[in-house]
Amino acid sequence: MQLTDFLPTTKKECELRGWDELDVILFSGDAYVDHPSFGAAVIGRTLEAAGYRVAIVPQPDWHGDFRDFKKLGRPRLFFGISPGCMDSMVNKYTANKRLRSEDAYSPDGRHDCRPEYPTIVYSKILRQLFPDVPIVLGGIEASLRRLTHYDYWEDRLRKCILCDSAGDIISYGMGEKTILAIAAELDRGRKISDITELPQTVFLCRKEDIPGGITDDDIVLHSHEECLRDKRAEADNFRHIEEESNKVHAQRLIQGVDGRFVVVNPPYPPMTTEEIDASFDLPYMRVPHPKYKGKRIPAYDMIKFSVNMHRGCFGGCAFCTISAHQGKFIACRSKESIMREVKEVVKLPDFKGYLSDLGGPSANMYGMHGRNLKACAKCKRPSCINPEICPNLDTDHSALLDIYRSVDALPEVKKSFIGSGVRYDLLLHHSKDEKANQSAREYTRELICNHVSGRLKVAPEHTSDAVLKLMRKPSFKLFEEFKRVFDKINREEGLRQQLIPYFISSHPGCHEEDMADLAIKTKRLDFQLEQVQDFTPTPMTVSTETWYSGYDPYTLEPVFSAKTPKDKLAQRQFFFWYKPEERRNIEQSLRRIGRADLIRELLGKQPLPPPSPVGREPEREKRYKANNDKNRWSSPSGTLPTGEGGGRGRNKPKSYNPNFQNENRRKPDNRKAKSGDVRGRNRHDR
Repeated sequence: MQLTDFLPTTKKECELRGWDELDVILFSGDAYVDHPSFGAAVIGRTLEAAGYRVAIVPQPDWHGDFRDFKKLGRPRLFFGISPGCMDSMVNKYTANKRLRSEDAYSPDGRHDCRPEYPTIVYSKILRQLFPDVPIVLGGIEASLRRLTHYDYWEDRLRKCILCDSAGDIISYGMGEKTILAIAAELDRGRKISDITELPQTVFLCRKEDIPGGITDDDIVLHSHEECLRDKRAEADNFRHIEEESNKVHAQRLIQGVDGRFVVVNPPYPPMTTEEIDASFDLPYMRVPHPKYKGKRIPAYDMIKFSVNMHRGCFGGCAFCTISAHQGKFIACRSKESIMREVKEVVKLPDFKGYLSDLGGPSANMYGMHGRNLKACAKCKRPSCINPEICPNLDTDHSALLDIYRSVDALPEVKKSFIGSGVRYDLLLHHSKDEKANQSAREYTRELICNHVSGRLKVAPEHTSDAVLKLMRKPSFKLFEEFKRVFDKINREEGLRQQLIPYFISSHPGCHEEDMADLAIKTKRLDFQLEQVQDFTPTPMTVSTETWYSGYDPYTLEPVFSAKTPKDKLAQRQFFFWYKPEERRNIEQSLRRIGRADLIRELLGKQPLPPPSPVGREPEREKRYKANNDKNRWSSPSGTLPTGEGGGRGRNKPKSYNPNFQNENRRKPDNRKAKSGDVRGRNRHDR
């Protein structure tokens, strides 16, 4: 492995390639990992394959003299900004707006490697240094902030990110096609301000400069100013935004802001198998750049032995951003491409025979599509499986089973696990196609017997049908049915595996009564919940718009949301009914909401602990703050849980997180300082 095998990151690395000028310079908020799960690497390799000279500046220092922004000089075509695989604010803060325990996309999990809103910060610096060079915005942050959106961390509506940044154009969604089209147009000598016709781009212009003018085929949204005045207008906008993100033949969206107009061109059609294979088959090194030698990049550690098999998700979960960024139509890699990547993974020096994931946004949607594609072309449903599974959807799991078995047949592979989320509603669905039904039953047994590492994680998210309807998730009865199937197969095969469900509190429409019901139902199923989180409003989801506006975007009917820390804690406490220190508060809450009838079943007859001393912060509130420092988060291929953290205090019960060791707890503050103790010092002094 040589330095020139990677995209260059410094002047010296450019010189090693014999380059004295660059066509494109990409600035990334993430560390540079040359892997198909990291957006900057994908865009860089895509441009390189098209013959462009491209370099990446990962996590530039935005303080001082901006030397990282100047070191590679002026590109011939444009600067590209990829702020990271996650929205920078989701990556940094928990649902309780507290700093996360680590930045998973930075070396050693450091928090000081990127600013908040790197799209805005980086673009303004580049505009100051190189005022005449085009700036192209991409990545999840720009993609999900392409129109007026609610920002939870600032608690306000923000404009299209083009207004707040110094960018010229946004490439939204998965950007391979768009970035090549932009590069080709600039290479022909066109001005960036004249490039207004490309699909899957967003630009700002005056009304008279809108290409073709505003026509009957366009959807004109409520202006940013109207949304500021009327929350219903913001909710009403989002229905159109979501529908046009998930249509085969989408309409152009136009929104007024500051006397100008944001124009969102419709997306490209979903990538073909040949196109997505070409992207995944690019010459990735599959490891971090050598500059990170000896350093740990947490997100890479999670996916380095995994393989992503498709893009897109037709689940349409109300709190998820996948369809807004990747669309609902599944773009699948060929079996041959997947097998080529697996054969590259097994060559990695620290591979021990175990693949951590053969998956995608949802593990078992590979190969699924509409039987009648003409019907799909007219459809504008955001979900193919909610409120009911579409009868036109082909739910055959046969192709996926074939790949699993082919991978497991490789001599280097001891076992392949499925780490991505599994949609059990697809497994339990009974269609008119008996072949598809049989494949689902066969897949269920194959999954449970051969691809679970002891604990299968699924996401029912709640037990209340009313809340699940707002979430666009199936009834909890389906989860109970799947648990019966899971337990039956385990008994038949002599296995002792666990089913680990995920749940969310404080989602729009959820009340304390719903959480009490959740506690009762999960206790009856013998669960003591671990994988839980408060709802986090993130840009461009139905749930976020409902939470902010108080209205369902599709019906414009009022919806309650728990917003204050007190209300959120009142809901969250029901996850932990089994912890003695929570019992008194839960009992008080049940009496307050008129459900004292649940106290005996939920809490039993054990004596209550004494109340907290007057004048001291209750222990439960300390734990709530500490636990929210560790929330589950999204990787390029799925959901990566961190579990439930422990709060402070010397007499804490044993953690329910199997990855947490009691010896790692903070020691009493009166311990003697040891040599080399750096508590309280600035990290840069170490």
